[in-house]
Amino acid sequence: MLLRTFKFQALPLKPHFRSHQSLSLVSSIPIDDAPNDTVYHVSSLIKKPGWEKNNQLKLLVSHMNPLVASKIIALHSNDIPLSLKFFKWVCMQSTYCYDIDSRIYLLDLLVSGNLYGTVHKVIVLLIKEYCNSETDILELMGALEDLRKRTGYRINYPCYSTLLTCLANLKMGLMAFLVYKRMVEDGFVPGDIDWRTIINALSKIGYVQAVEMFVSRILKVGFALDVHVYTSLVLVNCRAGDLNEAFRVFDLMSAKDGCGVNSVTYSILVHGLCEVGRLDEACKLKEEMSKKGCPPSTRTYTVLIKATCDVGMINKAFGLFDKMVRRGCKPNVHTYTVLIDGLCRLGNIEEANGMFRKMLKEGLLPGTVTYNALINGYCKEGKVVSAFELLSVMERRNCKPNIRTYNELIEGLCKVGRPYKAMALLRKVINSGLLPTEVTFNIIVDGFSRAGHVNVAFKILHSMNSIGVKPDEFTYTVLIDALCKIGNLEQANAFLGVMVKKGLTPDEVTLTAFIHGYCKIGSARYALVLFEGLIKDWYLTGPHIFNLFLDVLSKEVKIVEENAIFGKMLKYGLVPSIVTYTILVDGLCRAGDTNSSMKMLELMKQNGCPPNVYTYTVVINGLCHSGKVEEAETLLVEMSQVGVSPNDITYVSLVKSHVKAGRLNSAFEIVSTMFQNGCQPNTEIYFALLVGMVEMTADTGPRFSVADLNTESSVIGEKGVDCSSNFVFREIDFNHAVQLQDRIRKCGGRTIDVYNFLISGLCRVGRILEADNLIQEMVKHGLTPSSHICSSIIEHFCKDHNFDQCLEWIKRLLDYGCIPSFASYSAVIVGLHNEGEFQNAQWLICNLLRTAGIEDQTSVLPYIEFLLEGDEPCKCFELLSLIEWMDQNERPII
Repeated sequence: MLLRTFKFQALPLKPHFRSHQSLSLVSSIPIDDAPNDTVYHVSSLIKKPGWEKNNQLKLLVSHMNPLVASKIIALHSNDIPLSLKFFKWVCMQSTYCYDIDSRIYLLDLLVSGNLYGTVHKVIVLLIKEYCNSETDILELMGALEDLRKRTGYRINYPCYSTLLTCLANLKMGLMAFLVYKRMVEDGFVPGDIDWRTIINALSKIGYVQAVEMFVSRILKVGFALDVHVYTSLVLVNCRAGDLNEAFRVFDLMSAKDGCGVNSVTYSILVHGLCEVGRLDEACKLKEEMSKKGCPPSTRTYTVLIKATCDVGMINKAFGLFDKMVRRGCKPNVHTYTVLIDGLCRLGNIEEANGMFRKMLKEGLLPGTVTYNALINGYCKEGKVVSAFELLSVMERRNCKPNIRTYNELIEGLCKVGRPYKAMALLRKVINSGLLPTEVTFNIIVDGFSRAGHVNVAFKILHSMNSIGVKPDEFTYTVLIDALCKIGNLEQANAFLGVMVKKGLTPDEVTLTAFIHGYCKIGSARYALVLFEGLIKDWYLTGPHIFNLFLDVLSKEVKIVEENAIFGKMLKYGLVPSIVTYTILVDGLCRAGDTNSSMKMLELMKQNGCPPNVYTYTVVINGLCHSGKVEEAETLLVEMSQVGVSPNDITYVSLVKSHVKAGRLNSAFEIVSTMFQNGCQPNTEIYFALLVGMVEMTADTGPRFSVADLNTESSVIGEKGVDCSSNFVFREIDFNHAVQLQDRIRKCGGRTIDVYNFLISGLCRVGRILEADNLIQEMVKHGLTPSSHICSSIIEHFCKDHNFDQCLEWIKRLLDYGCIPSFASYSAVIVGLHNEGEFQNAQWLICNLLRTAGIEDQTSVLPYIEFLLEGDEPCKCFELLSLIEWMDQNERPII
């Protein structure tokens, strides 16, 4: 029904940031103006056998422009295969003819020379081999429409048929329908393959009624329904979410008098089941395929591998991969990409890199999607150097980055706190002819908001409006959240008004930001009004907002109000989560009512929501804070008996309580138990032990009081205390550090963690020589200092602008096997450069590339220099001003 309302319009859409004005002028440029000596020389060479490998010819065409190429093709217009072969070859060899714009320009020149026999073949070639994205095909279609208007040129039937196939492959069903209408208007009769293509194109976008209409039409014109058409009917119902109808069609196909099913049909159903989360049924259907004589294809396995990766079952995904290989089903690029993406999402970037190398070894060329997955993985880990290396590899291998590639890199830069650098990268996006999307701007808005540059985020919002990129709910929510966090509720409310005025509905996340903001500034009354509104309008989708209120009341020890909110939560049918119960338990512990908190643990078990490690930890905290250490230790044993393993935070309060009471040996016994249970102490525990040791050995009285040691650990939404307070590390004797290591070693612990804790503290207060003694001792025992230690040392010297000393320390740390972070390298390189020590700065850059494992340093060097450049806010605002002109036909040249 929807398709019947479509009226055919001019095929192309005006491409963003590209101008076709040059095309409209082509017909006025005579081909005879091309330099004849080059034209005839090349023409004679391409008549010889094996001309594609002729180095002299490659040199001649390396900078050949489309005008000269069109003249050569014109000379061989009678030999269409040769003309086509040369067109394809020159597009690969000439720097002028590489991108789609230049190829279209060359096509335009051929039309102006009336070389229609060659033109038809060239168009088919362009569609098949060079239009791999929606942007490319729309640009080519735009050029063809422009040619039609200016010259009257019309594509022939093979061009139409190829175009339909391309649009179907790119899942552009509506555009395929419009092309079909134009094809009929031009007097061409669709063949059997064209009907199948149109039906398949519409099936991929889930247009059931349109597909049924075309099925009726092909029956009327006398074509029989075969397995391809039936399979499209299965596909369209799967895309529409009607699996029952899809299986009904499948059963008709499988019947004795049916057309039969094939591997594609099964794979589509497997995909449909995976999309709705019925993974077990999908796996069973895959097994049924083999029994029915339809062995699972690469696509079948890839669909299942992706589904298992999506739910985090990476081991099962690799099991399917191994089974696939054993059965002789060769993985393709998409299979490897799915696994690489799955590994990256789990943070297993090295394993993902291994799969990438294996893929190359198999002779498979990664596409943009594969590179994007790896770039995303590196950016999530904060490894922006490796991410930009991949970008340079893409460009070197002629794999064109898309807007998703740049979005990943922009997000990576924002993640490491470089939003201005992300904005500078946007300049490259625009110059590459790509259109920044809502996602691009949202990432940058979020990046500046998180970095505290809310005013810049506002300016970016204004730039979005100026180029017609509409801010969405996410954009406004990010800004509202940032304003609420800094306590500017008045301006946040103004943005909420703008948001509603634009027809954007604030969701639970938006209003939660307001509630959190009001609670933070102590305006619980306003927060409660919003809360009531949420309940009234049924915005609530889960217990999160109730948990937020309960948490605020818990910290204020308002038990009566807590119970009232909890009662409302139950009234509205929301099931309390384990977080809800843990917050309630925390409130009781803060109020000193540990008996009630213990009863709450039993209530949780009765309600089918057994306490987890965090709930137990809260109660143990409460017991320790109330001086009931023995009861806390008993509960620690009980939680282990019911299968809940304590974590490092669970032990913190117990260790602190013993230290505070002067029972240092008991504290170390707790630590020994930790090691036996496979749990490593955190810095809070090491700090408490260190303070206890200092107090025990103080001759003239303690220089700081253990009584000031807070026995509570941060469990419920609180930031932990500064466990390695600077004053402790300024005052301690070096012997205390040695003694702490010895005691931890006797407890069976890892000394590397103690080393890192002590060295970081000593570095922070400037006791570098003593830190160096510990580092040397580490290295002597075969241990490698952490990157955090490197950063601490470099940061100490950078504060005093002592960059020569920084350089010496980097060399020493590298000898120790410790690799500084990119931020440390950057700080020292920029410092050396500013002081005119260019040679040392260059050495550090080369060293940075080597330690990052960069193979081709020359290609990635421009990006490294880009990353090392300081942030320039003024250029950011200049770019924003230029972006505001991007709604014009011509994109700005920046």
